[in-house]
Amino acid sequence: MRRVVIGVLISIVFLFLALRGQDFAALFAALRAAEYWWLIPAILVYFFGVTVRAIRWSVLLRPVCRASWRDLLPVVAIGYMANNVLPFRTGEVVRAYALSQRFGASKTATLATIVIERLLDGLTMLAFILVASVVVALNSTLRHVALLAAGVFLPTLALALVAARSRHSMKLVQRVTLLLPGRFRPRIDRMVRAGFDGIAALRHGPTVRTAAVLSVVAWLAEAAMYGLIARSFGLDLSPALVLLATAVANLATLIPSSPGYVGPFEAAILLALSGLAGLPRATVFSYAIVLHGALYVPITLVGLAFWWQHQLSWTVIRRAQAEEASGS
Repeated sequence: MRRVVIGVLISIVFLFLALRGQDFAALFAALRAAEYWWLIPAILVYFFGVTVRAIRWSVLLRPVCRASWRDLLPVVAIGYMANNVLPFRTGEVVRAYALSQRFGASKTATLATIVIERLLDGLTMLAFILVASVVVALNSTLRHVALLAAGVFLPTLALALVAARSRHSMKLVQRVTLLLPGRFRPRIDRMVRAGFDGIAALRHGPTVRTAAVLSVVAWLAEAAMYGLIARSFGLDLSPALVLLATAVANLATLIPSSPGYVGPFEAAILLALSGLAGLPRATVFSYAIVLHGALYVPITLVGLAFWWQHQLSWTVIRRAQAEEASGS
């Protein structure tokens, strides 16, 4: 409960920063004048990106279980829904649980594949910022964002690659577990083995390259959504600004906040398009509201539909989280 309260407080701080100095009359005027039919192609291209993510996950999951992208698409949608309605990216645990229910895959191994996904996502966002910086001069805040992303994602992926490809990595970790009390060792050993199974895809160069390419395609689809909805507000954004807004907004969702990332997302859009590009704050904020809604509502409804279809249980998820934490 304490973490939920902290997340809500963080969201309130970011919303305050985003709303400070806003011209609310201009904001509501922009919302009234928007051409909302742009939402149709925007949402379609977004779901294309979600489908590509399901294909990518099927590639990374091959050492863990054989599941087609069609089997995984409902699980991906359920995970997005859970991230939108539950705090602190609980959707990742929900995805692992849902996959375990359908295919019997280890939850620990599945979570390891999701960690690889997040690393590829972070590196793609970093690449977007670097590409945009060729055309758009970044301010000091955005340069610090890029440096922070590089400092987090590059070393972590390098460590994962070394761990996956070195024959001695698992033995080294298992030796460390010998320092633990005897009653914990069997459970920790099972989790270590499952975790290494989950990153096994990193041992195969073509698999890594395929997953990286699919990551770029998925995020370009989402960036296209950003560009299409911008047109409904008369914001004719350059490709560089679209990539920059996509990257900064999604990196901001890593900040602990309320479910749905309310606050950090809007503040990040303002930072990229108003703070850097000098576009009107009221128009940019109204765009951020509609964009956030388009990212939130359709996938949440689809995820809930799949949730009910597969008869999943929130109670069982809480039990699965407790089991995962204990390694049982």
